[in-house]
Amino acid sequence: MTPSATTRTDPAVSLTKISILIMPWLLLNATPVAAADKNMSPEYATCIDKSNGVTGEMLDCMGAEFTRQDARLNENYKRLMAKLSAKRKEALLEAQRAWIKFRDANCNFYYDPEGGSAAHLAGTDCNLNATANRATELRNLGTDE
Repeated sequence: MTPSATTRTDPAVSLTKISILIMPWLLLNATPVAAADKNMSPEYATCIDKSNGVTGEMLDCMGAEFTRQDARLNENYKRLMAKLSAKRKEALLEAQRAWIKFRDANCNFYYDPEGGSAAHLAGTDCNLNATANRATELRNLGTDE
């Protein structure tokens, strides 16, 4: 073997190493952007910023924001239900039950048992964003009725 052959790096290996280093950074830095786009509270963005990428602290921030978003979802659901006829209420109840089942199944897929803390963050983020999006959707449906 020549010395140049032993020191040459396989481009695929280099790309994999770069991907491993960049993916956690992208995940951590995408969250505050998502907060602005998904009607997250200002408290959430502040909390995420203060977490400095520490997984446990980020999960605490996400948990607190999930509680806020779930309350917003329930408030918007009740407000919309109050405006609907009996038949439409039945349809919304059925749709909401199907949505919860979908959200739970979809986001549970992100919780890859072999994915470590990144998978836990991804699953939690999925639940949070899905709930925030649904809360906004229900609010918007209430203004259209």
